[in-house]
Amino acid sequence: MRRAEDPSPDDSGDGLAALKLGRTGAFWTAAIVLALVLWSSGAPSVLYPIYAQQWDLSPVVVTTVFATYQLALLVVLPIFGNLSDRFGRRLVMIGGVTLLAASAIVFAVAPHVSLLFLGRALQGAGSGLAMGAATASLVENNTTANPRFASSLATIATAVGLTFALVLSGLFAQFLPMPLFWSYIVLLALTVGAMFALVLTRDDRPTLTQQWRPQALRLAPGLRLSFSIATLSVSLAYCVGAIFLSLGAQMIEQFSQTSDTAVAGLLLGCSSAAIGVTALLLSRVSPHAAVWTGTLLTVASLALMASAAVFGSIALFLCWCVMGGVAYSFAFTGGLGVMNHAAPVHTRGASLSLLYVVAYALQAATVIGIGAIATAGTLRTAVGSAAVALTALCAALLVLTAVDARRASRSSPQTTASSPDTDMPQR
Repeated sequence: MRRAEDPSPDDSGDGLAALKLGRTGAFWTAAIVLALVLWSSGAPSVLYPIYAQQWDLSPVVVTTVFATYQLALLVVLPIFGNLSDRFGRRLVMIGGVTLLAASAIVFAVAPHVSLLFLGRALQGAGSGLAMGAATASLVENNTTANPRFASSLATIATAVGLTFALVLSGLFAQFLPMPLFWSYIVLLALTVGAMFALVLTRDDRPTLTQQWRPQALRLAPGLRLSFSIATLSVSLAYCVGAIFLSLGAQMIEQFSQTSDTAVAGLLLGCSSAAIGVTALLLSRVSPHAAVWTGTLLTVASLALMASAAVFGSIALFLCWCVMGGVAYSFAFTGGLGVMNHAAPVHTRGASLSLLYVVAYALQAATVIGIGAIATAGTLRTAVGSAAVALTALCAALLVLTAVDARRASRSSPQTTASSPDTDMPQR
């Protein structure tokens, strides 16, 4: 689908037009939007133990508040997943960031748990609009010769946003008055800045427009296996990430006997920092190799998670956070790379949205299930059950990647020594 041309910086020399950002500006603005999506998602994570203590919330209530984000996405993505394919990435990102700003206001003034549900719903709706559009914008505005750079940068951007959210929330809660306020005010200021940057980016609406209507999210022919691998890989990363973000702070507090939110924020921040650092090294790694590596590392991180829950060691929690972050980076980047390479450009927004629908559905089911088990039994039992269930998901993903690798080698023996641009046959 053709989109509006990128204006040259020399085309206009006065007024607002002189400030317009070109293709490179659109690329980095999309990365900022992805960072804010994860910043918004992670802003309450370190604060959940404080909410639980102040309002006497059970684990299942906390995890359901967390999962409201994913449930909102499951409503928004099937209806509006193709919106950016019709109206352009920029306009849809502006709408999504506006909802993130509204969620920050709701969280900042929340007097009761009911507003936490509303805030998470706004976050989910905003992320549902912004995430697919921003990811597609990264791919389409990539100015490098490496087609995998966009996938790697998507992972780095989300890791940076999440790291700052976790660390700053913990520090604010530990050392400033009104611990449930400042993290959201910072987020609000950043969303306002992002909206201004988006206004300055180029108009990327399709030149051949069609009347938009909600459409069922469908795959282009021949993408089922690639989609399954990509979606399971991203889902695996998201499910493990949900444990970090919904119950990680409570696990650290309960098992290691520390109530220092700064320590919890730094530990969880190590996980997201590991995601970003690892992603810096992944731009030359083939998507299938990244999926394989991410799956195996996830199994190791799950073992560390269970061990940390049993022994309550801060050192084990740190190892779990770092290993889990590295595994997340490989799994998420690999899965996204598989999908970006296989999906045709005119359906890429819808294809990515469908991927996110499945991934977030599995994430919501995982986190609500863990909360229910923790409420009915103990948090340690819930953590062990999650480790077993996610290990089974890892096994299923390894089987699918092995099947795809065998099919690829049979259909094109030459691909085993192909260049980075062609190492994954499009189906």
